[in-house]
Amino acid sequence: MPRRTATMLASTLVLIALLCAGVLIKVPYSEMSPGPTVNTLGDARGEPVLQISGRKTYPASGHLNMTTVRVTGADYRMNIVEAVYGWLAHDSVVVPHDTLYPDGKTEEQSTQENAEEFSQSQESAKVAALKELDIPVSTQVVVSTVVKDSPAEDKLHAGDVIKAVDGTAVKEPGDVAKLVTEHKPGENVTFTIVPADEAAAAEKAGRAPEGDEKVTITTAKAPAAEGGAEEGGKDRAIVGIKAGTDHTFPFEIDIKLADVGGPSAGLMFSLGIIDKLTPGDLTGGKFVAGTGTIDDAGTVGPIGGINMKLVGARDAGARYFLTPDDNCASAAADTPDGLTLVRVKTIADATKSLEQIKAGKTAGLPSCSTG
Repeated sequence: MPRRTATMLASTLVLIALLCAGVLIKVPYSEMSPGPTVNTLGDARGEPVLQISGRKTYPASGHLNMTTVRVTGADYRMNIVEAVYGWLAHDSVVVPHDTLYPDGKTEEQSTQENAEEFSQSQESAKVAALKELDIPVSTQVVVSTVVKDSPAEDKLHAGDVIKAVDGTAVKEPGDVAKLVTEHKPGENVTFTIVPADEAAAAEKAGRAPEGDEKVTITTAKAPAAEGGAEEGGKDRAIVGIKAGTDHTFPFEIDIKLADVGGPSAGLMFSLGIIDKLTPGDLTGGKFVAGTGTIDDAGTVGPIGGINMKLVGARDAGARYFLTPDDNCASAAADTPDGLTLVRVKTIADATKSLEQIKAGKTAGLPSCSTG
């Protein structure tokens, strides 16, 4: 066999071997890519994303799109070829698998966590929007969860409104733990509550819950894994509940969007609610997208996958992107052509910027920089 032919054959065999190895060898990485965007003012799967009843609403044009990121599943393992392609591609990011699924988290656990965060973000979006419009929202401390085989089991229930502990009114979830831990394990603590069924009926009727009940529970020592001792070695008392907050809205607001998880759509849901509850258009018919968590006070927080969301928004036609302040530097470092970043810290910032966009006064918009 001529030497040249032998060399080509050997090279071809080596190349085939490398390609096979690249396909067969798995690497501990996952991929993030742009996901779909959804107009909070429009429909998804044939029904409005935002459904408001019991209050006058107004037609809204334009776009206030929430954005998403697509990720590979927890059980999926990329091969070398896929990882290299992802690293080279502009519209995807390859990250260590543990970045998306830390501590061996399964896909089921991740999906459940994302669903819970999405649900909480909807509640906070409603609260923030109504507060921005000066519409009163009543807030109460509730039992979020009851630990199995704990002292509180069968005495307190998820959804019970906690009004006081040992006669001291509670205003924040943290007040409950603080008052309980003033006891030693084995001592009794008395909760003043409104049962969950009455609380649910009150919320449905748009009124404050009524009918207080007192429930006495004998505390137990916190397990060592949960910090059973306080500073100084003192045993910490618990009853086995997690307290949270619940809100009673003066009218019904439903957010209908399936197959989406995580808290990052909070800002855009809030703005969509505000737009539907006020005359005129927030956007003036412009295509605005954005992202950001939101809390009850209207503070906008950072999110993950900002660069993938920018790509997804621009591909969908967005011209402006509401960007959480803490994500600004990363976003500004790789902004798609034709997309203007607008820095926001609060929902008030966002509504003010939308007014400027509507009026065409975009020169003064708060911008993002890499510095």
